[in-house]
Amino acid sequence: MKMPAPDQATLARRQEIVARLREIVPPGPLGDGVIDDANTLSAYECDGLSAYRQLPMVVVLPETTRQVSDILKYCHETGTKVVARGSGTSLSGGALPLADAVMLGLGKFNRILDIDYANRCVVTQPGVTNLAISDAVTADGFYYAPDPSSQIVCSIGGNVAENSGGVHCLKYGLTTNNVMGVEMVTMDGEIMRLGGKHLDSGGYDILGLINGSEGLLGVITEVTVRILRKPETARAALIGFDSAAAAGDCVGAVIGAGIIPGGMEMMDRPAIAATEEFVHAGYPLDVEALLIVELDGPAAEVDYLIGRVREIAEGLGAGYFRISENDEERENFWAGRKAAFPAVGRITPDYYCMDGTIPRARLPEVLTRISELSEKHGLGVANVFHAGDGNLHPLIMYDANQPGELAAAEEFGAEILMLCVEVGGVLTGEHGVGVEKRDLMGTMFTEDDLKQQQRVKCAFDPDSLLNPGKVFPTLHRCAELGRVHVHRGETRFPDIPRF
Repeated sequence: MKMPAPDQATLARRQEIVARLREIVPPGPLGDGVIDDANTLSAYECDGLSAYRQLPMVVVLPETTRQVSDILKYCHETGTKVVARGSGTSLSGGALPLADAVMLGLGKFNRILDIDYANRCVVTQPGVTNLAISDAVTADGFYYAPDPSSQIVCSIGGNVAENSGGVHCLKYGLTTNNVMGVEMVTMDGEIMRLGGKHLDSGGYDILGLINGSEGLLGVITEVTVRILRKPETARAALIGFDSAAAAGDCVGAVIGAGIIPGGMEMMDRPAIAATEEFVHAGYPLDVEALLIVELDGPAAEVDYLIGRVREIAEGLGAGYFRISENDEERENFWAGRKAAFPAVGRITPDYYCMDGTIPRARLPEVLTRISELSEKHGLGVANVFHAGDGNLHPLIMYDANQPGELAAAEEFGAEILMLCVEVGGVLTGEHGVGVEKRDLMGTMFTEDDLKQQQRVKCAFDPDSLLNPGKVFPTLHRCAELGRVHVHRGETRFPDIPRF
């Protein structure tokens, strides 16, 4: 259906906004600072949740923190909504544009500012990709631990917004455990710093609020991340089972034995077949479930733990066990896992990537019920997930060109997420809520819970101009939530440095 043409007042308002943004961000060495033609705007119409699309009103591409501040200050003064965007790899619609909002792209914030080995940290702009940080320090024996499958393209600012994880999050933590500080601009244009190169900060953990805040509280313009020494030795094992339930039991048994692998991933038969055809990682094709378990540390410890894992796995019926002989082979094992999403994309017209987290002990039960839901909805599913911390990523296969299949995939996905909550888990592990899980928040939180979360939003963005329509199924006005009035000129966070 053709959308109605905007009225004259809307067009005039848009032209006014575009003109002001061009004054703030004029064309420079890195190209135009403002995009407002429909053909170019189409590149920004969705993020990784591509089933939902919407052209933004205008895209602005600042190059400095001061420009970000001036953009937000102008939008705040005029009541204009803003959606921040990094690389656009969000799988929950977190960067989905709005037709009446400015999209603030941070792709030109793409420089590493400082590598400080003495303090084991890197200061980077938010548009730098996740993998680029490790690449910058690898020659000196360091790396950045969180490693989402999209690490070659996802931005570190987006990682902070979604609290991204990756295959090594079991042992080394999510983004929130590896971010030491941020520079952030609030909706009214104030620039603040939270944390820094020091180990920890006193007072309230406002930095903890920012990690995983999904662009609702401010726009991040700089990030300080912790880097780690590469372990002396790392070896990975491929362990095959004749049932997903047995593989799930093995996950619980390994962790229960006090062994914390550097990474512990699981794939079922459809995912194994698709990935092996795509990457040729050496995965066995005659197993129902495959675990990839990496142990790292001193060589003697790794050898011992590999032996313990083998004993546990074979005691639970593992019929296949292969240990990497060198780093090249180990990296090839992981290359297959990290390419699982595009591999599945080769065998189905469309897929819907879910993200929920459950207690490890419930893995066998949940996998069985996902299989039952697959039959119920008549849609295939490939299971790929971070087994060690129970973070599931079922890939629901469908064809958007077939009437009703997208709706069926969404219903299937919603039932998986509700199942996660039912067994004691949560709606998301690392992809965020965005628009995808927004209307399911009531299955996990009470109305009072949601109102309390929105009070935090009100403290940073009382007019709800930053990334509106995301996370909360019902958005209350701040006055309705009893927001404490902030007097003109009063600083809301008196202990936070400002510029």
